Amino acid sequence: MSGFDISGKTAIVTGASSGIGAATARALMAAGVKVAGGARRVDRLETDVRLELDVTDPASAERFVAEAVEQLGGLNILFNNAGLALGRYPFDESNESDEDAVFNTNVNGLVRMTRLCLPHIREYGHIVNMGSVAGRQAYESGATYVTSKFAVRGFTYALREDLLGRPIRITTVDGGLVETEFSIVRFKGDTEKAAAVYKGIDALTAEDIADCVMWAVTRPWHVNVDEIVVKARNQASGGRILRDA
Repeated sequence: MSGFDISGKTAIVTGASSGIGAATARALMAAGVKVAGGARRVDRLETDVRLELDVTDPASAERFVAEAVEQLGGLNILFNNAGLALGRYPFDESNESDEDAVFNTNVNGLVRMTRLCLPHIREYGHIVNMGSVAGRQAYESGATYVTSKFAVRGFTYALREDLLGRPIRITTVDGGLVETEFSIVRFKGDTEKAAAVYKGIDALTAEDIADCVMWAVTRPWHVNVDEIVVKARNQASGGRILRDA
């Protein structure tokens, strides 16, 4: 069975300045896709089209989509990758500022970008949302992030229902422990705490997740990969990890 040729197609990748977004943008471009990357750190973008984007800001998102689609000449693939976690503490120690940042980025930003991009997605479209195993099974001291990723998973399935019959495929990639700048952001720049997250385990890499995205978007056109769940070998769930002594 032959796969789906994405060469010559166009894509938008949010959060494309580092980690999973950057790795996936590189993989798409290597496959012949013209990619518009969006991020607040424009200087770190290495995509064909490089534009500033803050998914929490409606004006920024609207401006980005208009400019990206114009420069791309259309849109086939949207990878909603921008997201973050802030803090790792029991919910009764949480604060509204962190909650707002997480929900506005992971949920509102993803929904906003999907709504803005949908009118521009032409035939052979594909929306890929970056989910998490946190959106499938809760773990302690992560209520805000867990909630946001459950919302992403629910939105993905609701969108699948609403777009049934349109030439658009929809996938969520629910990743486990991936070693990127994620934990540095989560612990607000505390590199020692961030490094401890990945200590004693061979974690997934950004390239591992990019491989999953590429596999989904290159399946034969009649195939929709609803979800991919991928964890490190020594990770059973979001909170249960076997570490080397």
